[in-house]
Amino acid sequence: MSLIVGFIILLGCQFLGELVVRGFSIPVPGPVMGMVILLVALLVNGRVPEGLRKTGEGLLNYLTLLFVPAGVGMMVHFELIRADFWIIMVTLIVSTAATLAVTAKVMERVNKRGMVERAE
Repeated sequence: MSLIVGFIILLGCQFLGELVVRGFSIPVPGPVMGMVILLVALLVNGRVPEGLRKTGEGLLNYLTLLFVPAGVGMMVHFELIRADFWIIMVTLIVSTAATLAVTAKVMERVNKRGMVERAE
């Protein structure tokens, strides 16, 4: 029974996220907004309900299966990928480097603020 409750919580948060995104025309995917709603709910609650924990662990056990459709899609559309291979590679490298640089700067600032607050 607790797994059903966990799935209801997850799907309910996703549904609320879809409603918020569509209702306010926010340019964010509904599931992402649903995860934000779930995070806020968990922070307010102060703990993870047992059913949600079991459901999350069960989904994580099979996470690799979710990559199968993407892999099949790459194999099916290999000719399209080959045609733009270098553009894709440059884009991946530049975007990865930019993400790493921004993440490093953010972590540097967060760490610096953490040190200042602890010193006081």
